[in-house]
Parts: sequence; structure tokens; C-alpha cells
Amino acid sequence: MTALTAFEIPIISVAERDSFNRCDLQRPVHVLPTIVFAQFTGTSLWFAGNAVADDLQRHLGLVGPGVGYLTSAVQLGFIVGTVVFAALAVADRYSPSRVFLVCSLAGALSNLLVVPLADSLAVLLALRFSTGFFLAGIYPVGMKIAASWYDEGLGRALGYLVGALVLGTATPHLLRGLGTSLPWETVIYGVSVLAAVGALVMAACVPDGPHLPRGTPFDPRALSTIFRSRSYRASAFGYFGHMWELYTMWAFVPYWLAAYAATRSIEWNVSLWAFAVIAAGGAGCVLGGLLSRRYGSARVASSHLFVSGLCCLCAPLAFHAPPVLFIGFLLAWGITVVGDSPQLSALNATHAPRAYVGSALTIANAIGFSLTIASIQLVDYLLPLLGPRFIFWLLLPGPVFGLLTLRHLVATRR
Repeated sequence: MTALTAFEIPIISVAERDSFNRCDLQRPVHVLPTIVFAQFTGTSLWFAGNAVADDLQRHLGLVGPGVGYLTSAVQLGFIVGTVVFAALAVADRYSPSRVFLVCSLAGALSNLLVVPLADSLAVLLALRFSTGFFLAGIYPVGMKIAASWYDEGLGRALGYLVGALVLGTATPHLLRGLGTSLPWETVIYGVSVLAAVGALVMAACVPDGPHLPRGTPFDPRALSTIFRSRSYRASAFGYFGHMWELYTMWAFVPYWLAAYAATRSIEWNVSLWAFAVIAAGGAGCVLGGLLSRRYGSARVASSHLFVSGLCCLCAPLAFHAPPVLFIGFLLAWGITVVGDSPQLSALNATHAPRAYVGSALTIANAIGFSLTIASIQLVDYLLPLLGPRFIFWLLLPGPVFGLLTLRHLVATRR
């Protein structure tokens, strides 16, 4: 990934805002809405398997953990794809618009093939890995396309793109929730068609812009250099703690909602509530971006980590709260669990050694997403032992570690 990925919302000055307004007069009005739509549809592939996990388990006759494997396969694919795309400089050697089109269609096809080909767990995981791999050519490359159209005032555009990512991630749960009586295959078809339509619309309406940025070459030797910087080490480690919590919370929200409903004999639409909890993170990202202008990225990120860590700690109490308080708790957690992402990414981009910015961000993202696999698999493995009440305590070390490592940046107001 580049400095424009992973939920970054840059801060813009008054001069940049005025320049943005002047550029608006020259830029086609459909460019930003089209990119946002395509990002939204493309990233909907991310949790398509999770939304129908129970149906897939019954279809394959699987017993035991399942959600963890499905999510981890996508995460691993995204890690490999990110490193491969960075090492080969794919988005620099080829048109980003074409890369986005090819990867969106390939990701949609990988997702679609789950229906006719996934007759075993191994095939299913391979297809989810493939989907994750091509996601590395959707979200980061979409950010680069946006940057090519915004020489100034990029922050406003990226704010919308961040919201598109979060909503896209939650969308499969929405489709499942709206079509509870439909076969699981319909959800898979719907997500794939959505991603393909977004890709075609992007290809037809948004070519590469006039300000196409070039990334810095990926250099794996940077690993021995980048973490020598105390400030970058603080921001990167804070990001690692955040990643330990984020995707695992997202992956197991449907399970937690269903377990709570079962203990109280409540019948509610688990998928719709899962969508609401995950989608609430979009508001957290926007709010964090606004607050960072006054308080700084480090303070905002630390505040979000503190609240989300508190949610981890209080999860057992929330599990026994009345339904209204339980849902309110989850929505608050959904807002704060991802609201620190823009600020942590901005801090990583700011404090990365100038000679290795691209490599530093690629390495940080690879390590961060690797931690999500470890966290997801740990929760999946210990779920039968701990049960739903205490399972989210396993996520608490992430926010605590992140808060401790960010102290340096908070103290120096960076």
C-alpha cells in the first residue's frame, strides 16, 4: 500500500480548500461519485463469505470453527497481493484504471466461483484467498486513481472513499439481512455482480487523472532501517495494536449478536444489526478526521483506542445488558474500533523515513494484516472454551499495546 491507503484522511489548509474549489471547476463532477461507488462495490467482496458463513458450513458439512478460516484466507490473500503489487510496481507500470478494472472483475469472479466450485473447505479457502489477493488491486489502487484527479484538496475526496470502504465491508451483511429467505448463493451472486458493475462504471467514466502520482520502489531491505525511527516505531506499533482488534471484532460481531439473542430468546435480524455496527465505523472515521484538525492525529487515535479498549474490557457486562444498551454498546464500539485508522495511517505516512515511505507503509500493512490472522484464529480456536461472554477479552491487548506505544507521539503533540 501507499501513503494514500488504509483509511488515511489528510488534513487540508484553507489555501488547499480554495485550490480544491478552483480545481472543481475543471474536474468533471462525476469523477468523485464514480470512484466512491466503485470503491464501495469493490470492497463489498471482503466479507462476502462471512455474511453466509453458517450456510457455507451447512453446505459443506463442516463442524466447528469456520468464520475464522474464511476471514483469515481473505486477509492472507490481501497481504500477499499488497506485497506482490508493491514489489512489481504494478500500479506504476500499468494504468491504475486498468489495474482496478482487471482486479475488480477477477475478484468478482473469484467470489462468484464459490457457488459452483466450493465443494470442500480447501477449495473455499483458496477462492477466498484469491478474492483477498485481488482486493489489493482495488482499494489501494482506487485511492491512487483519486489522487490522480486531485492535485490539491485530496483530503476531502479521501474522506468519502474511507466511508465507501467501511460501507462496502458491511454490505454483504446488509444483503443477507434484506434477503433472509433467499438462498445463500443469491448473496454471493449479488456481491459479485455489484463489484463487476462498479468496475465497469469506473472503466467507462473515470480514466487516469492528470496528476497521476508515482510510488516509491518497494525495498525489503528497508525493514532494517525504518523501525530505527522512534516516531515511526510509535505510530507503526500503535497501528499494529489497532489491527489486532479491528478485523476480529468485525468478523465475530454476527456471532456475538446471535449468541446474545439466543440467551434471551430474542428474534432479530442478526445480519442487519451486523451491518449497522460495522457501517457505524464510517462516522467514526469522518469524526476522527474532523477532530484531528484541532487535537492532532495522535491524540485522536489514542482516544479511539482507549474507548475501543474499554469496550473490549466491558464486553462481558454488555453481554448481560438489556437489548437497547447492548446494541448501543456495539454501535459505540463499531464507531471507535475503526475511527482511529485514518489517524494511524496518517501518522505512519508522516513519520516514515522519507527515503523509504512506500516500503515502510507496505511493510507496516503486511505486518498489521498478519496480526489480524493471528487474532482471528486465536479467537476462533478459543471460542468453544471461553464462550461468547469473555471471548472479546482476547482483543484487549491490542488497544492497550497501541495506547502504550503512542504515548511518545501524544506527549510531543505529533
